[in-house]
Amino acid sequence: MAGNWQATGALASGQPMDDNSTTQTMPLGTIVTATDIGSDDRGFGEFIYLKGLASTAVGEVVLYNADDFSTTLAVASGIGPVAVSLSACVASQYGWYQISGKGSALVLTGFADNGNCYLTGTAGSIDDQDVAGDYIANMKGASAISGGLADVEMSRPSVADALDD
Repeated sequence: MAGNWQATGALASGQPMDDNSTTQTMPLGTIVTATDIGSDDRGFGEFIYLKGLASTAVGEVVLYNADDFSTTLAVASGIGPVAVSLSACVASQYGWYQISGKGSALVLTGFADNGNCYLTGTAGSIDDQDVAGDYIANMKGASAISGGLADVEMSRPSVADALDD
């Protein structure tokens, strides 16, 4: 489900999309467009280059800070822009995070296809259970669960306490 993303254009020779690195290979906050060369149903997506944090796994949902491009695992009552990790990008490392297109995110067991997405009390995971103030704007479910992950469709998602469905 994770995909086989390959950057297009001028940055195509940079750090592979699903790799993390202890060396910063490009400016933080760089956004690239990529296509999934291993799957016909994912098409194109947008990805942002960010700092990792302790214990990040593939598919975990993070909030990122545009001031320094640091990340925190998304958790209930969090606010800010949302991204999904493409690698196990831990502290003192750098990697790519998906911000638009169809990708795979870590979800709770009751997550349903085509549902709205919400932050949860489980750090890095999302669910479709309606929780006031934890609605993720511009993200919805796009598949059933497989191995703890589900496909989501996103378009630069974000969370703000005032947002709700």
